[in-house]
Amino acid sequence: MRPARIRHSRLLASLTLAAALASPIALTGCDLPDVISFPQQSRGNRVEAERLAQLVPGTSTRADAMALIGSPTTKAAFDDNTWIYIGEMTKPMIAATNVVRDQSVVVLGFDQQGVLRRVETKAAADGYDVAVVPDATPAPGSDASFLQQLLGNIGRFNPGGPGGTSASGSNRSSGGNY
Repeated sequence: MRPARIRHSRLLASLTLAAALASPIALTGCDLPDVISFPQQSRGNRVEAERLAQLVPGTSTRADAMALIGSPTTKAAFDDNTWIYIGEMTKPMIAATNVVRDQSVVVLGFDQQGVLRRVETKAAADGYDVAVVPDATPAPGSDASFLQQLLGNIGRFNPGGPGGTSASGSNRSSGGNY
């Protein structure tokens, strides 16, 4: 009888361990009650539809947009006349990263005089995935070995001596490259 109890307790311990390891995996995508989960978080600059409706293309200006919906999240890379407002609602999940529950993107286009010309609301279907390349960008001088880097600096540091800098500033009379 004794060996059966030992086998039973080992089986119970194995099942308990397996359940403990599997529970975080099982809860990864589950919504928990608000009492024990994290609340949703607002990120960025969410534009309210009522305020956006007050902006009229052809009459509203940059100042009007700033007063109604605030400063933009970003501006277009090569066009300061395109303002982009990005906002999203996220919710932290157990054993996972933040899940985006709702995302809104509003693009305002102004002319050179600062008058609003277009208002666009973008949806998730308007976006596209961007592949991230894991390679490193090569930089000049980065192909030297550790030993070359270590020995390459010998003799370059000479505080206060000829060709070096003194405590009072640079020594331009030493003929160095400036």
